[in-house]
Amino acid sequence: MLGKECADLVHAVLASDWIGEPQVYFQLYVQFLANLVTAQALFLPDVLRMLVGNLAISPSSQGRSSDLSQVQIYARAHRALQYLLQIAPSACRILLSSVSTLFPYQTDSRRAHAVYVHNLLRIIEYAPVLQGDILALITERLVKIDLQVQEDLEDLAEDIGEGAFQHVPGAQIDMDSILNGQDDSDDESDTDEEVDEDMVRTKEITKTVEKMDCILDMLFAYYDQEISDLSNARQSRGINTLLAQFKTVILPAHRSRHTQFLLFHFIQQSPEHIDTFVGLCIETSFDKRRPAIVRQAAAAYLASFIARGKHVSSDFVREAWDYLSIELKRLHRELEPGCRGPNLQRYSTYYSLVQALLYIFCFRWQDLEAGSDEDDFEDDTMPSIYNQERSWRPGVKDTLQLNIFSKLNPLRVCSPAIVTEFARIAHHLQVIYVYHLLETNKRIRLSYHAGPSNYTQLNRETALTARKDEDHQHLDEYFPFDPYYLPRSKRWIEGDYREWTGVPGLEDDDVVESDSGEENDEGESDVEEGTETEGSRD
Repeated sequence: MLGKECADLVHAVLASDWIGEPQVYFQLYVQFLANLVTAQALFLPDVLRMLVGNLAISPSSQGRSSDLSQVQIYARAHRALQYLLQIAPSACRILLSSVSTLFPYQTDSRRAHAVYVHNLLRIIEYAPVLQGDILALITERLVKIDLQVQEDLEDLAEDIGEGAFQHVPGAQIDMDSILNGQDDSDDESDTDEEVDEDMVRTKEITKTVEKMDCILDMLFAYYDQEISDLSNARQSRGINTLLAQFKTVILPAHRSRHTQFLLFHFIQQSPEHIDTFVGLCIETSFDKRRPAIVRQAAAAYLASFIARGKHVSSDFVREAWDYLSIELKRLHRELEPGCRGPNLQRYSTYYSLVQALLYIFCFRWQDLEAGSDEDDFEDDTMPSIYNQERSWRPGVKDTLQLNIFSKLNPLRVCSPAIVTEFARIAHHLQVIYVYHLLETNKRIRLSYHAGPSNYTQLNRETALTARKDEDHQHLDEYFPFDPYYLPRSKRWIEGDYREWTGVPGLEDDDVVESDSGEENDEGESDVEEGTETEGSRD
């Protein structure tokens, strides 16, 4: 019997180049592995780790003496692994540890990630009990890559950072070429002796973006098979898996940029899925037991999904608006009596819900009109609004008035870019006028309200004393379903996405006001500049 005293011998056999040997040798070796793990379970983690290692990119020397292709070698590793999982069902939990440990590093090549993710998805086929855990692992690593790309782009100038996406090829991937090592997209290198540092960093980011695009395209394809299946059980399993990953991986990862579009696409495939996702976001953003940052993120997801989802009907828009209005009314009643002025630190959840409301209004205001229906307007056209007062659903104006003109003063704390756009649209549609409040807000220093000990201090300032560093006192201008830039996987959300089109007649209205000397573009620019000294515009 092979016991602990034979560990060195066992490890030497496991390290041998066996997988490319003739078929008879391969079968005998797999049988040896089966006998080993059933007789001595202590070697099971080593065996599983060795097999999983054969599902990653192999050293260039491995298999040279064999006529087998790399695809055939991967197939052999899967056959051996499947056989061991059948005779030792408890191996599944141990397998997860090996799969996680051997996952490629963020700095590894696109091919390394593509090969490994492809093989992990193949494991799910014969070990469905691991589906949730394996998909969660892939999503977790994908989110890390996503976040790293955002951090890298923030360090570059805006025009240079955009080039990282423009140079990513949009052609579909040839998985066979990648598996067999015939894909050389990772081998490109600069031959110029003198290369601009920003260009070098841009090329590095481009490779990372291409890696992320490739993984997302593979996940879109995988979930498409799951959720498009005629079996209701399989559809539900796919949606539930996505929702579970949203709650545990995506939502807590602040500022993820592209990963969440997996949900965006598949959730919109049925009204029931939309209802579930919207309900989850509302429940999370209202839940006092959740951390403030998670509640704020849930509000951002709710607003962005309602605004950008092309298959989100008017009924969902109005329902979300009503839920937000009710919760804001409750928070207003609870918070305003003790409020001395705008304070993001104390009232962050309240402000995040107001910002969500403003964002939804900017995109879906037509659905908030009295008697509105999503079929009433085609191609984003609308009747002329000049010389007529618009009619709004009950509570729309009241909700805006109650919150905007409260002592909590959300327009001073919400993102300046969103506040500016809301002010323009709301004034144009004659629903509420806030420019006088924006002028007043220019003289309110948020820093004076940052802590409870500062309530007795003056809260006004002049242009000479205006501070320029209050970015942290404004809400993030983060909406997770902003435009999708990955060229290869973008095809999956075509037809699902609502582009920003603006409000018909708004630009003409701006010109009229400019000519008449009223609130003109220059005045609005002053509002924007006045707030931008205290809040950032991403």
